Amino acid sequence: MDFKSLMAAQIAKSKPKPAPSKSPDQSSESQSPAQKYLRRAELEAAREAAYAAEQARLEAEREERASKKRKLEEEEAARAAAREEKKRRLAEESRRRREAEEREEERKRRKRLGLPDLDSEGKTPPPPTSTSTSSTTPTPAGDQVDIADDELRSKLRSLNEPAALYDEPHTSRLKRYYALTSAKSSLAAKPKLSSGPIPTTLEPVAEKDMLIPSTLPPASDAAAHGYLYRQLASYFTLLLTEWASALASRDTAVKASSSGKAAQASYQQVLKDLAPLFRRFERADLDHGLLEPICQIVRSAQARRYVEANDKYLTLSIGKAAWPIGVTMVGIHERSAREKLHETSDGKQAHIMADEATRKFLQSIKRCLTFAQTRWPPEDLGQLMG
Repeated sequence: MDFKSLMAAQIAKSKPKPAPSKSPDQSSESQSPAQKYLRRAELEAAREAAYAAEQARLEAEREERASKKRKLEEEEAARAAAREEKKRRLAEESRRRREAEEREEERKRRKRLGLPDLDSEGKTPPPPTSTSTSSTTPTPAGDQVDIADDELRSKLRSLNEPAALYDEPHTSRLKRYYALTSAKSSLAAKPKLSSGPIPTTLEPVAEKDMLIPSTLPPASDAAAHGYLYRQLASYFTLLLTEWASALASRDTAVKASSSGKAAQASYQQVLKDLAPLFRRFERADLDHGLLEPICQIVRSAQARRYVEANDKYLTLSIGKAAWPIGVTMVGIHERSAREKLHETSDGKQAHIMADEATRKFLQSIKRCLTFAQTRWPPEDLGQLMG
């Protein structure tokens, strides 16, 4: 190939290719400069118009939702008003029915007591004047003597009671006066309870007179036994009072701790379990088999011989019973002499722990001994219980 051909090929390659043919419509569009180029103001106006249309659509949706919500609220308010009106109507009917029943009951009561009947409106007729009442009121039945109304009002005021209640006739006022006087007389006749941790009707004795004698009085001497019960009750009252003071004097942190709460619960349990023992002291019916060991325990505790008191407690509680260890029954047949495990040779009860109430107050006495040795420690440390 010569140089001319090479140059022609290179020139042909460097020439631009012709554009593809277009339709008349496309050629007209490409020729209009307004369709090919847009101004920024026109784009901004189109964007603002689209934004305004979107906001209008959103506002219409919000208005629609708000109208639906208002409609639902109005419907709910209407239903609530209907419910309240129904409740009010039912309450009014119930009140009228109750008032009618109360009027009927009042009429029956007045008819039973011989009082004047209610008027047509269900109201009580006005009471008569004091002069006419005192002259026309019949004398109450029984030993209740009629009293003039003025004097009756004065006596009620002296008892710190209202002279007249609302709508109270003279007869009811007189009955109220006699009920108050009889109640006061019964309270005056009732024995006074002590103010100790366990209230009791036994008169407390002085602390110097609480020492239990070494020999018990004979069973026939009721007065001496009564004084002995007073000594026992006074000693336990003194011990429980000191226990309560010791618990109250603790720090707040100690009271709030688990051990502090357990100590308070133990004290409350002792109060509960010792109450039956105090009731037996009041009735003076404590069994002699319990009275003498309890007196020995208290006497040893008062002498601060706590080991000796603990030994007497163990003798009283456990006794000389056969406490079995291991298997006491095999199969369906009882072993021979099994009943002797709960009886002594003389046929009596082997140990006192078989009675639940007795077991509880004996265990409470043991807890009292444990506190007593910390409140009144012995001079000899060997007398401290373990």
